[in-house]
Amino acid sequence: IRRKKYQRKHKKAQYLAENVMNQNFITTAPNQKWSSDMTELTFGLHHEHHLKLSAVLDLYGDFVLGFNISDTETTMAALQTFNQAYDTADNPQGVLVHTDRGSAYTSHQFNHFMNAHDARRSMSRPGTPYDNAMSEKFWNDFKVEWWSKQVVLTRKDAVETVTAGINYFNYKRRSETRNGLTPYEYRNEAILKSEYA
Repeated sequence: IRRKKYQRKHKKAQYLAENVMNQNFITTAPNQKWSSDMTELTFGLHHEHHLKLSAVLDLYGDFVLGFNISDTETTMAALQTFNQAYDTADNPQGVLVHTDRGSAYTSHQFNHFMNAHDARRSMSRPGTPYDNAMSEKFWNDFKVEWWSKQVVLTRKDAVETVTAGINYFNYKRRSETRNGLTPYEYRNEAILKSEYA
């Protein structure tokens, strides 16, 4: 797991939660546990440009429910990512949501949004990236298997490349841990079974 490079200004946390997830990433159905994080991507001829990419990952099959591209790590970026995630997942209630303690996730505004969806909160302990190992692994795979192999010169290129990469990981990338299925197929199979149970 790669350690993050923190360049943001630290703000006083407005809301903190215990590490409820406690590195227990096992799930038996969609929308039980979500993990979210933000990472930095560089682009340009000399990698002189930067952007922040946030995503919400359903730990059941590692399906990306929502993602957002922004210039900086902000509460608004986190809210837009989670709005997309809840829309994709048909607004489930009571999901265990794990994040780090970044200012975007500890703000009153984000906490109010989580309360409105009856989300259960969990946060990584300071200096413990393994607490959010699933998101860390996803970012590592995304950068090594996808981003590093693309030619990204402009912001338009970056947006298109990120979107194509998320689609690849959701709908094309197969894994033996999912019985050879893509995240979408694995998730959809579980949803269909629950509907006909």
